[in-house]
Amino acid sequence: MKSILGKKVGMTQVFDEDGNIVPVTVIQAGPCYVVQVKTEETDGYNAIQVGYLDKKEHRVNKPAKGHFDRANVTYKKVLKEIRLYDNEEYELGDEIKVDLFQDVEKVDVIGVSKGKGTQGAIVRHNYSKGPNSHGSKSHRVAGARSAAAYPGRVFPGRKGSGKMGHDRVTVQNLQVVQVDAENDIILVKGAVPGPKGGIVRVREAIKSR
Repeated sequence: MKSILGKKVGMTQVFDEDGNIVPVTVIQAGPCYVVQVKTEETDGYNAIQVGYLDKKEHRVNKPAKGHFDRANVTYKKVLKEIRLYDNEEYELGDEIKVDLFQDVEKVDVIGVSKGKGTQGAIVRHNYSKGPNSHGSKSHRVAGARSAAAYPGRVFPGRKGSGKMGHDRVTVQNLQVVQVDAENDIILVKGAVPGPKGGIVRVREAIKSR
């Protein structure tokens, strides 16, 4: 499976061949380097561990230095594991660049969504508001929480207020509009999870293969 790590730069718009405006998200993808190769014989499954974004040497501890030195790769900030069906084509130190997606039409993008902090049930679960008249005392509350005197408690999983956002999100089947191999940039049509500067993983779309 084709996959690469990148950084969300932001959104812009480009023109297609017919002169129509296409909203796109700019992703600075790669270059990534293979830091470790896992096989079924040694680890029980096939995967590669890739590193992204350079890290200053004085910020790396000794075990991490040995891990990177063994692969002959400069120290990296981000390490992610990518599961593969067959990893024979990869070796330690191999470079993965965005030109891998030159012939790919659609991709899945995985990232961590923006954190919204603690939110009420209306924002978090799209509940309806109560009456706004003066006699009502229920404007933005979630409603009844438990079932009378018995069992007299709130059941686990009940929707209510709480933490919202900062979740792992996968946006599927985003169209690849343009791949700039010279500047390590990929443009995809639509929104990508996370803030500007957030780390994302771009992979070939599973459902459109």
